[in-house]
Amino acid sequence: MLAGLSAGLLSSPAQAATKAAPKVSVSAPKASPGDYEGSCPTKINFAAQIKVPVKGKTELAYRWLHGDGSKGKVNVIKLKGHGTKTVTVKQAITFKEDVKGWEAVQVLGPKKVTSKRGYFSVSCQEAQEVDRTQLDPTVTARAWASPSSYAGRCDTYGDKIDFTGLIKVDRPSWVRYRWVLNGDVVDYGKIKVRDARKVGFGINPRHSQRGWAQLEVLSPDATSSNRAYYKVWCKDERRDDHRDDHKSPESHDIKVSAAASVTNSASCALTSTGSITSTGPGKVRYQWSLNGTAVKSGEVTFDGKGTKSVDGLSATLTGAATKGGTVTFLVVGPDNSDVVTQSYSSCEAPAPAESASSSAA
Repeated sequence: MLAGLSAGLLSSPAQAATKAAPKVSVSAPKASPGDYEGSCPTKINFAAQIKVPVKGKTELAYRWLHGDGSKGKVNVIKLKGHGTKTVTVKQAITFKEDVKGWEAVQVLGPKKVTSKRGYFSVSCQEAQEVDRTQLDPTVTARAWASPSSYAGRCDTYGDKIDFTGLIKVDRPSWVRYRWVLNGDVVDYGKIKVRDARKVGFGINPRHSQRGWAQLEVLSPDATSSNRAYYKVWCKDERRDDHRDDHKSPESHDIKVSAAASVTNSASCALTSTGSITSTGPGKVRYQWSLNGTAVKSGEVTFDGKGTKSVDGLSATLTGAATKGGTVTFLVVGPDNSDVVTQSYSSCEAPAPAESASSSAA
């Protein structure tokens, strides 16, 4: 099948002599997260961008190449119009054990080209039976949805369902946590809890649905809350708004995706830039984290399909952060979330400047 497809996509010698092959480029896939440490199984998302010159109708054929030598099925996307089109291709793989590997994208047509490899790693940390001591903190978590059921218009801005989690500790502790919505990580953070503290997030669905959210505590004591179930029934005011209710939820989804880059100078001046792409209107929240600690957040509003740049980080690294680390860019939209993790290299912080009195001495 592949040989036949390739033969159909390649030009004949005569055609090649009279017409140059179109210039096609493909970026190295980005894994999200790129370096995962935690409980398994876990899902890693991969995304790459293919740029294709289009004149009229063009068929883009591609497949994923895996680090174990296997190849994914061939996918074909039909493109129309004129100019260079950028197509984002995605895949998700679930891993049950430790792995270090790579993924690549091979374009088969209209011109054959293979991307550079995008590397990733998964380190599964299973819960171990250990003898607890009096010094080990105990953490508990509980979650609920408010309201747990919503019926009304879904074409308006604002969260329809809010999820709240209560974290309790038996002694003051720093707690790392994350929120999981229907199996996908949508938010995370690190907070100081002295006795009890609430954390939360909200969603603004664009179509009727039901599901659950769960608060997972990652450290110092791995535990999870109950599942907080919710239900949304969209009842828009206009009768015409129900004309597509019979369609699958996927036909209504507004998808968001994130892109980020990080630079770190030899003097430990770190900067990051980020952009958010949305397939439709809505509010999108974003959060920047440095080595697992949230340091900046914000919100942008899309009137329709498009891409917007957002404020990034600008900081001078000190202490352990100068030894290298990661910057994470998380975006949460009306119907999904996306996260990009970029690594930065070690640097050497500049020495403190001598004071005037020291120079005089």
